[in-house]
Parts: sequence; structure tokens; C-alpha cells
Amino acid sequence: MSNVNAVTLDDVLAARERIAGRVHRTNLVSSRTLSERLGTRVHLKLELFQKTGSFKPRGSFNKLLSAGLPAGTEVAAFSGGNHAQAVAYAAHALGLRATIFMPVTTPQNYLDATRGYGANVVLMPTIAAAMSAMAERERAGVITVHPFDDPLVIAGQGTVALEILEDLPSVTDIVVSIGGGGLIGGVAVAAKALKPSVRIWGVETVGADAMAQALAAGAPVPLPAITSIAKTLGAPVVTERTLGLVRDLTEGVTVVTDAEAVASLEFLLERVKVLTEPASACTLAAAEKLSFGPEREPDREVVLVLCGGNVSVAELRGYASISNQKV
Repeated sequence: MSNVNAVTLDDVLAARERIAGRVHRTNLVSSRTLSERLGTRVHLKLELFQKTGSFKPRGSFNKLLSAGLPAGTEVAAFSGGNHAQAVAYAAHALGLRATIFMPVTTPQNYLDATRGYGANVVLMPTIAAAMSAMAERERAGVITVHPFDDPLVIAGQGTVALEILEDLPSVTDIVVSIGGGGLIGGVAVAAKALKPSVRIWGVETVGADAMAQALAAGAPVPLPAITSIAKTLGAPVVTERTLGLVRDLTEGVTVVTDAEAVASLEFLLERVKVLTEPASACTLAAAEKLSFGPEREPDREVVLVLCGGNVSVAELRGYASISNQKV
């Protein structure tokens, strides 16, 4: 395995102890509807019911608690949405001041929520510019919380896998969305250490597929722009650390279209009664492409990680035109 500041199971276990009481232990539920649809036993890890509506507080709390900062200290981050809310929430809970750099294209609901948690939001022309602005603050001596390229953040996100393995020891496959690779990296480290036979599958959408492109090229590939509606998957580039984790510990990355992600979002809402982001619903779209049916392996226990549910009514209305496209 690549050793770029490697994350270990011990790091994830330490993160669980550190963030205990700060985050929810989210439910893992079985779905008869999805099991029948996919031809195997399907379970949903409902991380969209995590504090702030996504898995992100796990890593943010682990990073900030590890820093041991005095009250009133400034911390900084960049984000297109969910990470911003998580850092703002964690900073507020710990008495810190958060400065979050966000692209001007960020949906209003993300901006409102981030400001609502007390953060100072600074809008930048692009997500790449937001990332550069955070790096400048880091060079100035400010503690920063990277959305994915940080061992402490990755370890915090890996606590999702600890809960999955505790609730479903028989799990065979875990399907996880990829933005920059922090969540899937942490999940893969913990899950493979506890159960080496488990398979981890990554998912991206067309236009937010930095990891798939990096795997194909053998090195991180900067995206010129994020064109997918799954903005929370919109990392402008992955890193050697997260690329190494995905390359070494997962079965690969499936890329689905926006239309497929929205169709899955609608199905999950109508039949399972959970409202996810496209960046989360894409796990179902990928699972259908991966064909987890009994003809391949009769005893599969598949977990779809529904990593976030921060979608506005305005965005839902906008998805109508996408759902009418041919899937």
C-alpha cells in the first residue's frame, strides 16, 4: 500500500473515541424494495441524518479536537457545500472562529447554513480559487481543515465503516461516493482492516470524476471545471494520498451520469422515503451498473452509503429537466 502519511485502523479507532458525543451514530437499515430491485440484500447507511446533513462533521471534529486550539482561534477551510457546514458547526461547538472560502456557484442553501453556524463565508470565483485562498491562510499560520487531504479528516470519516461492520458483520460490499476521496479512503482503511474480504466500490458522476481520471492517468488530474450537478463531489483535483488509498484498497470507480443520479434520487425519495443529494443517490445508480445479482454471488450483503441530504427545494425543481433526459 502507498505510504503517503498513511491512515491506519488505530487512527480510525482513536477518531471514534475523540468525536464520541459530538456526532450521531447513524442508522443502518435494510431495504426490501432495493433488495428486490438489485437482486441481492441491500442496506442503507443513513449518513444524510448526520449533524449538518452529511458525514463531514466526523472528520472536521477529529481534526479540530486533535489541534487543541484555545477558544477564539481562527480556523479556515474551503468547500463547495457540505464540508463548509461541518467545519462551521464544529468550530462553533468548540468556540473557534471559522473562515470558509466557497465558490460563487455554491447553492444558497449551503451558504445560508454555513453562515447560520457562525462562519465567515468568503466567496471566490471558483472552487480552485477557494482552495488557493485556504492555502494562503495556512501559510499565514492558520489551522486549516482540508475537506479530504488530511489523515485526521480521513480517519474521522472512517468511523462510518466501524459502525457498518458493527451493525452488519456479514457485509460483503460497500458502495461509497467520491469527492476528493476522504470518505472512501477512511471507510476502506477501516473496513479492510477489520474484514479483508469486504469490497469497496467508489462512485463519481460525469463532470465531477477527478478520481476516475486520476486512476486512468496514474496521477492526480486537475479538472478544468466541475460540470456535474453533484456539486458536493466537485473536488477540482484529488491528491496522491487519496488516489493511493483508492487505488490500493478499492475495487475501482464507477462513473454515472447526472440523469442516472437524479433518477436514483427520485426512486429513493418515492420508494424508500429518504431525500438524498445527487452526490449520494449516485451510489444506487452505480450499484445497478455493478450488477450485484445472485447470478454473480448469492450471499452478498451490499451497503450503500447515503452520505448527504443537503438539497434545497429550488434544486429539486431544477432536477425535473434532468430526470426527463434518457437514462
